[in-house]
Amino acid sequence: MKVAVCAQDNHIDARVDPRFGRCPYFIVVDLDSGNWEGVQNTGTQSSGGAGVQTAQLLVNRGVNVVLVDRIGPNAIEVLGRAGIQVYGGIHGTVSQSLESYRQGKLTILSRANSPSHGGMGRG
Repeated sequence: MKVAVCAQDNHIDARVDPRFGRCPYFIVVDLDSGNWEGVQNTGTQSSGGAGVQTAQLLVNRGVNVVLVDRIGPNAIEVLGRAGIQVYGGIHGTVSQSLESYRQGKLTILSRANSPSHGGMGRG
């Protein structure tokens, strides 16, 4: 099972990024093997539709679960159609968020918790 976590940097102990569509990186962890990789988010520089582009990036990588703080309606719709579960409430580091997920401490999101374009201009 592959889990993607929004991150500010390209490593497992990076701080999480509160934005989905415009986070700089995702740390994608294979929970079965324990291997992880940093994936640069190509949607960050998009003038519009960053959430949808970012969601498609994760769909194409075969991700099963996404851990976020905030996510908009278009992005969560794309992920949902692909069968990807989205959990909210991450904070701290990527590794801390993964541990919270493993312990069942995160909330599954069935709808957006951020408005469209909620990550614009935030850094």
